[in-house]
Amino acid sequence: QVQLVESGGGLVQAGGSLRLSCAASGSTFSPSFMGWFRQAPGKEREFVATSRRNGGKAYYADFVKGRFTISRDNAKNTVYLQMNSLKPEDTAVYYCAVDVTYYSGSYSPSQRYDYDYWGQGTQVTVSS
Repeated sequence: QVQLVESGGGLVQAGGSLRLSCAASGSTFSPSFMGWFRQAPGKEREFVATSRRNGGKAYYADFVKGRFTISRDNAKNTVYLQMNSLKPEDTAVYYCAVDVTYYSGSYSPSQRYDYDYWGQGTQVTVSS
């Protein structure tokens, strides 16, 4: 049984920063991708960023490029999301997700169905 535990959410003013963390524990496994999604009230859950285990390459949604940085510690099965220059529209519940599939080529998973395990979510609220 795999568990993902997120932390680091909270309330911040526009222009501020937050750092989210997500630690994966449980069965012995080496997740291929560890990433983040978010879901705002009344909206679909959307892809934010993901990080490949081999090589550490990161992939981002266009709306966070230049503001958010994803990183991971493979030894700890932990992924981080550094969020800078936050905007009110970044307000959402942020979910950590893990994909255990190793893909050939340069495919980077950005769809909900790509991911096998999910955290419980952490609220991020950005005030104007």
